[in-house]
Amino acid sequence: MWGIPRLVRQSLTAKLILSTGICLFLSISLLSYLAIVHQEEQLMGYVVAEADRLGTTIKLGTHYAMMLNSREDIQQIIGNIGRQKNILALRIYNKAGEIKYSNVEREIDTRTNIEAEACYVCHRSSPPTSTLDLGERTRIFESWDGTRLLGILGPVYNEPGCSEGCHYHPRDKKILGAIDVVVSLEDLDKEVTLFRNRIIWFTAAVFLVLATVIYVFMHRFVIRPIRRLIVGTQLIAKGGQCSRIDIDHEDEMGQLAKSIMDMGRDISNKQIELNRQRDEYQHLFSHVPCIITVQDRDFRLLRYNMEFKEKFKPKNADFCYHAYKGRNEKCPNCPVELTFQTGRSTCSEESGPDADGRMRHWLVTASPIRNSEGEIVAAMEMSLDITSRKQLEQKLERSERKYLAIFKNTPNPLFVLDAVSLQVLDCNESVHAIYGFDKEELLGVSFLNLCREEERDNVAAALRESHLMDRVRNVTKDGRNIYVTIRVSPSEFSGQRVLLVTTSDITKRLETEQQLIQASKMATLGEMATGVAHELNQPLSVIKTASSFIARKVERKEPLAEDILGTMAREIDSHVDRATKIINHLREFGRKPEMSMGPVQINEVLTRAFDIFSQQLKLREISVVWNLAENLPAITADSGRLEQVFINLLLNARDAIEEKWSAPVRPAGDKRISISSERAGNMVKVTVEDTGKGVPRGILNKIFEPFFTTKKVGKGTGLGLSISYGIVKDCGGDIRAESVEGEWTRFVLTFLVWPEGEAHGHGSAAGG
Repeated sequence: MWGIPRLVRQSLTAKLILSTGICLFLSISLLSYLAIVHQEEQLMGYVVAEADRLGTTIKLGTHYAMMLNSREDIQQIIGNIGRQKNILALRIYNKAGEIKYSNVEREIDTRTNIEAEACYVCHRSSPPTSTLDLGERTRIFESWDGTRLLGILGPVYNEPGCSEGCHYHPRDKKILGAIDVVVSLEDLDKEVTLFRNRIIWFTAAVFLVLATVIYVFMHRFVIRPIRRLIVGTQLIAKGGQCSRIDIDHEDEMGQLAKSIMDMGRDISNKQIELNRQRDEYQHLFSHVPCIITVQDRDFRLLRYNMEFKEKFKPKNADFCYHAYKGRNEKCPNCPVELTFQTGRSTCSEESGPDADGRMRHWLVTASPIRNSEGEIVAAMEMSLDITSRKQLEQKLERSERKYLAIFKNTPNPLFVLDAVSLQVLDCNESVHAIYGFDKEELLGVSFLNLCREEERDNVAAALRESHLMDRVRNVTKDGRNIYVTIRVSPSEFSGQRVLLVTTSDITKRLETEQQLIQASKMATLGEMATGVAHELNQPLSVIKTASSFIARKVERKEPLAEDILGTMAREIDSHVDRATKIINHLREFGRKPEMSMGPVQINEVLTRAFDIFSQQLKLREISVVWNLAENLPAITADSGRLEQVFINLLLNARDAIEEKWSAPVRPAGDKRISISSERAGNMVKVTVEDTGKGVPRGILNKIFEPFFTTKKVGKGTGLGLSISYGIVKDCGGDIRAESVEGEWTRFVLTFLVWPEGEAHGHGSAAGG
């Protein structure tokens, strides 16, 4: 009994068929009922009209007989007409209700009750109604056997002929009687019943056909697609991917299926992405390198990640304060409690031992977790282990104190300069010892104030571009000039770009170097003494010979030709100039000038250095091969000191050749010194090569060290090459030695071209 209602409630198909069937049944039933009623009314109207027409026909047919008062004719007419099929009774009533004529002879002259059905139509009112509609004159009643009968009462009016004819009817009488026609409705009822049955069967057939069509249509185009849609949506609901729903319609169902498949693919893709994100977030939650817990209002652990589990090894349903710190009650300043109270995220720093008893520090952040109604149901606490950072902060603090102590107590002056303005932002205590200024006097003052005014622009540019400046002149508080080496290191100080500038006072070192250089010069002059004597001996010999010749001529009182006297005077004058040049060269070489960089013609320096040795090299049979490039650009150097370098190299070459040829076994080859110069990019290269004894490979890298020498005791100081190396480096150049023991030694020097233009010199090949 409960199956059908349950089926209707759970089945869309049953609902559709039941609702459609009821609507269809009611519609067809109503239509059939209206058709039957209409047909019955039409037939009844036809029968009534025919019966009324029959009554009228009888009245017309008996009119003439009535006028003649021919009762036999009237009875004959009624009897003949009454024999027709379905005419059960033909009566003519008089005004008193008596049946005067009837097709049923036993009824003639019988009286009918005035309130009988046939008479009451007119006699229901007083006086009786004289005019009635057809509907009011019609009555339907049943016979003794149940057959329905139709009776139509037709009035017989008093016509003028009746009141003036053969029999007399009063003129004031309008109705003389009535003709009552009673016909059987059996055939009509049979026909209506047949029509009704046909309509019912037709209705049933139409209903069944339409129901079948609707069922087939619903099953084919609605129910089956809906079932397939249900299967597809159930598959989607279970998390599967509905790749295809087998609906090949192009109507709304097909479009719905396509939409569901698209939705399924989208949901599947979204589900895959959600699963990926869920797994990713779960993995992040579990393996993130910080501690994460989820706690309820009682601070009980609901969830926690792997980091927390490994560090604290919590028990099931443990409390956070017990797991973290082994406490039996909550912490005094609990961020989780504050989060539950305020509904906002809170942060704090916590310290305590971990599961192994080691002291740890954490940065704790607590955030609320809300349900769909916005109520706080839990709190997520994330603890970032900052133990290493704390330890680093402590180390950094100690390091800052240490480096601050180093900064303050370092023996060299240390400045912190603004990278743009070069103002002194800070300085150490050593500044007072070197410069004489207190720290307060320098703060906010430009560092360039410590430099000579004419050199400040160059120093400012160098501070911003280079990391090392040597031999920079500074001025102390008492006005003394000191030489410093400046080292620059870009850094940051209080959030701004700064320059860390360290100055080293090299004044005493330079004075010592000057003394060493001067001592080397004096030693070189000592070594050159023999050569200088030879150089001066020739002009003195010429002067002596000329003066002796003139003296003899004077003593003998012999005449002296003017041309001979002029020639001798010119020779004496030229040799005096030569001697003076040599002496001035020696005097200039032996001076102790300050180093001054400028443009220098390298070929001129080479030639001037060679002039001192030219004579003694000739005496030692040492040839000099020149290969000087012409139009060389000027180099950056100090001319006087550079000459000392080349003199030292020529002395070493001379001594190496003499030592080689002083051996018991005379070597092969010739005594030769080769001097060359050339342009090499933005450099000028000079090569000095000799065919001396060479330098062993094992000590070749030591020859530029101070006081290192391979000469015999008393033959050298070991300072020549060391000082030469320093001079070349001070000029911004480079010097290196190449040698093959027993064969040759070569010194290669390179110098930077003077940056302010290439002032070309004249290079020539000189022979010795």
